[in-house]
Amino acid sequence: MENGPRGRAESRLTTGADRPITVYTVAFVAKLLDEDEEMLEAIVYNDDNLSYGAIISVHTGAEEAITVLTDDGIGELRDMLADARRSTQHWRDFLKDFVSDPDIIARVNEKGPQ
Repeated sequence: MENGPRGRAESRLTTGADRPITVYTVAFVAKLLDEDEEMLEAIVYNDDNLSYGAIISVHTGAEEAITVLTDDGIGELRDMLADARRSTQHWRDFLKDFVSDPDIIARVNEKGPQ
């Protein structure tokens, strides 16, 4: 895997149809979606939060790995966040369900549900 501009990782991973896919670091996705990076990290920490294959762990060393998202993962994450922002109450419930760190929740709430 080669690192591309701004955290975009070019990959030779293939889907069942043997077509190459591109994966993106959480930092890149945070900038792309204008979201808090630590909030996104908290959401994708549990790979059950998105569809199978949307979140991928890439091992960068013997005991090191990074989490990356596929195009489908970015779309699912975008839809999940849009749904959560239907109302202030939905947004608060969403953060409570997906983000356990009170500092991240406070920081994201300062910015508002957008």
